Amino acid sequence: MIEKHDMMMPILEACPSFRPVWEEFVEEWRSEPEQPLYLALGGLARHLIAAMSVGDVSTVSLTLAVVERWLLEGDKYVREAATVGLLEDLQNTNLHETTSPSDFEPYLLPKSLKAWKDVGRFWEERVIIPDE
Repeated sequence: MIEKHDMMMPILEACPSFRPVWEEFVEEWRSEPEQPLYLALGGLARHLIAAMSVGDVSTVSLTLAVVERWLLEGDKYVREAATVGLLEDLQNTNLHETTSPSDFEPYLLPKSLKAWKDVGRFWEERVIIPDE
């Protein structure tokens, strides 16, 4: 099972270009007893949007494969963080200038595509989908 304290390691392996952003985040929050990982995931969303904007679909695809693992193998925190901390941010149109949230859909795997649609449904219809 993937837990909060080790969820970022596979991301850093899949997306080494995110490492400087992650290291800056770790340094900034070093004195805190607990890192606010949702903020780091927001940074990851912006990083993936930037990658998509230059056509780096390999980075997007490899990173979203880790998100699929988070959803399949993660504990409750990891699954929620993947959905609310990352996928929801990728759908935030305010973060896109030359890209669109829909640009990411072809790279989502089955579980993450379902979570993606559930997030969209929540914002469009205010339907809460229970965690499985």
